[in-house]
Amino acid sequence: MTATLIQAGPLNIGQAAAQSGVSAKMIRHYESLGLLPTVQRTEAGYRQYGDKEVHTLRFIRRARNLGFSMLEIAELLKLWQNKRRASADVKRIALAHVADLERRIAEMEAMRQTLQQLAHCCQGNNRPDCPILSELAA
Repeated sequence: MTATLIQAGPLNIGQAAAQSGVSAKMIRHYESLGLLPTVQRTEAGYRQYGDKEVHTLRFIRRARNLGFSMLEIAELLKLWQNKRRASADVKRIALAHVADLERRIAEMEAMRQTLQQLAHCCQGNNRPDCPILSELAA
């Protein structure tokens, strides 16, 4: 288990990136999408992040790792920040995501089977005829 180094006081974007596991480029992107609130800036214009923003970035990173879309993450963030939320709303989003994953897995399995069959039918020799290309051209 690795310990996360927590720094007291405001963090610059590089430090926030290191502590959250989110790149500086993605932090800026999440800010532009409104997933992360606009943070204070120094007189020189550098962003300053606190523990709250780093925690939010970790939430976003974990949600992205589970494959949630940006729209789903925005909904989940609102629910996470609303202490009066109904867990049924969170569950609805999660189950809809599971259904989408199952649909995509089924589509990918069908693609895999088709490609396996086409590859099996291909002689893989020096001749020009190829069932894979024939299927793609059909």
